[in-house]
Amino acid sequence: MKIVIIILAGALWLFAGNIEVSKTDHCLIRQVKVYKYPTWIASASTRSKTVYFSSPKSMFEYYFQPIRWTSVGAINSKDILSLKVTDFNTLEALDAKKAFYVYGSNQTSIGGDDLPAFATKKSAELFAKEHNGKRVLAFNEIKLALINLINGRI
Repeated sequence: MKIVIIILAGALWLFAGNIEVSKTDHCLIRQVKVYKYPTWIASASTRSKTVYFSSPKSMFEYYFQPIRWTSVGAINSKDILSLKVTDFNTLEALDAKKAFYVYGSNQTSIGGDDLPAFATKKSAELFAKEHNGKRVLAFNEIKLALINLINGRI
């Protein structure tokens, strides 16, 4: 049993990692260099390309309206093959659909109010408590109206 646990832990460590970006990769939405903001990096992949974002908020902007950026190769969210966000605490890449997001905290991204991402609800709740977060949200609880609100469009 110990050997199985050691092998699984090693495999998780081997395959865990950050969202890899170069110094030339720009946020699709805000056109800033994403490597400068490592706690906020997110990405989306389609059949034809992978694009990067300077924050989860920007990733959600793309996710809800991919047709605005047709060069990426998605017409709607079903055309997006994967979404990744960076865990705000560990900098590990997470499946965006399995992450938890904190709304209303005092931590802002380059784009202003944002949604820091976390691997577990418990870590998101702790962050919210420490940084005046208003709510912890699962991926499917985030709607375009919320993104528009934190972007100041409502």
